Amino acid sequence: MTSDRSQNKKVILLIVDTLMDTTIQAAIASGNAPAIKFFIDNGHYYPNVVSTFPTMSVTVDSTLLTGVYSDKHKVPGLVWYSQKEKRIINYGSHIRELYKLGLKQSMEDIFYNLNHVHFSKQHKTVHEILKEKGIQTSAINTLLYRGSNSIQLKVPFFLKLTGLKKNLSSHSPDLFSYGAFRRFNPLKKHTRFWQKYGFNDKFAAHEIKYLIKKNKVPPLTIAYFPDLDQRIHKHGRTDVEGIQKVDKQLQEILNQYPSWEEALSNNIWIISGDNGQAWISNNKTEALIDLRDLLNSYRIVKLKEGVTSKDEIVLCVNERMSFIYTLDDQKVRLNEIANLLQKDDRIDVIAVKNEKTVTVTSGIHNGQLHFHPEGEYFDEYKQSWFLEGNADILDLSITDKRIQYGDYPDALARLYSSFFSHEGNYLIVSAKPGFEFIGEGSPTHIGGASHGGLHKEDSLVSMIVTGTNTTPKYLRFLDLKDWLLSLVQ
Repeated sequence: MTSDRSQNKKVILLIVDTLMDTTIQAAIASGNAPAIKFFIDNGHYYPNVVSTFPTMSVTVDSTLLTGVYSDKHKVPGLVWYSQKEKRIINYGSHIRELYKLGLKQSMEDIFYNLNHVHFSKQHKTVHEILKEKGIQTSAINTLLYRGSNSIQLKVPFFLKLTGLKKNLSSHSPDLFSYGAFRRFNPLKKHTRFWQKYGFNDKFAAHEIKYLIKKNKVPPLTIAYFPDLDQRIHKHGRTDVEGIQKVDKQLQEILNQYPSWEEALSNNIWIISGDNGQAWISNNKTEALIDLRDLLNSYRIVKLKEGVTSKDEIVLCVNERMSFIYTLDDQKVRLNEIANLLQKDDRIDVIAVKNEKTVTVTSGIHNGQLHFHPEGEYFDEYKQSWFLEGNADILDLSITDKRIQYGDYPDALARLYSSFFSHEGNYLIVSAKPGFEFIGEGSPTHIGGASHGGLHKEDSLVSMIVTGTNTTPKYLRFLDLKDWLLSLVQ
């Protein structure tokens, strides 16, 4: 991996939520994605970049900015339980859950605590590192954005009604745009409350176009395009209309230059998904794995009531994966919960940690797989592991002590890191494609698609790169930060 900085190209990274190969191929075949086709034809296309785990945008973005998994950046998932605060933290799964947890607290978690309390300061972000070197960066609508500049975010009127402060102190990159909270372009476009306060593709494209017009594009820009995610949730993995809408915004960005070719000559463009989505069955009864039913012998925390002295377990559902916590491991043992869950053949990964060893069982495979780092087996990323038991559970192929991953990319590191992402006694479950977990108030995606899980359908995303022949060390989100730094410095 060498630097392209001598070319003085600006790096523009567009994160398109849920950009996958299946969707791209369907859109190109339709003939209605000219911008994406142009980027692919004039660059390099990587259809199988490995996301993080859980495959939720907040965890992915945290890894992108820091180059570490959740054991170090400490953003465990979209929904998790804080043992320290004795409460469920939710960064925006569904309004039903946010309302029950308390809108004021939920808004504080989403718009302040995520970036400035929960996101570990032990690992500097790309923005912080480049700021120290005197290099400007920009973030547009990214969920994780922490930088070194002290700013005030102006809270939109209707969000203030939840009890959120009028202004939020924050730390941002040099150039920072965050929906209706803060923007470059003085024209108020695409920021009304029915437009998700600017957290939409049109706003992100509007802001990028403004930087281009004003010749203010910094050495590194990271922008987030969220809309495709909701289309695929509803319509499935090959939804062409969603990609066509993304492509229209890309066309408008390219049109800011005298020609599309000039757009490429001035910049390194990186267009990447963040997580994939797995298909979900049309059969509602079959598709939804209701953890409340499976674990009805335990007293489960109610969202509105919070943790009480009578409660035994906490459910934190991240669509196709879940954290399940015991509040007293002397009374409720995780192994007992795991045994119950093994009876459901819709659950393909059930994992429990005991000190440094993770034990994985399954609803579709017999036996157990035990693993931890530092052993005699090596995977394709040169990570070493101790392994014992049934490797089929994680679809591992082993030849001469060499591990190859199948249906669960980088499964050992991604699963292991998740057990050290936060304190607490919990097990981790992931569902087979076709199915998703629900708890109290969870969103559902019958006949569409969903993510969160460890499976490759959730985990593999597409990335298009133009303007450089370099690549990350490995095609994983874990390795993008160092690559970005090499392109900019």
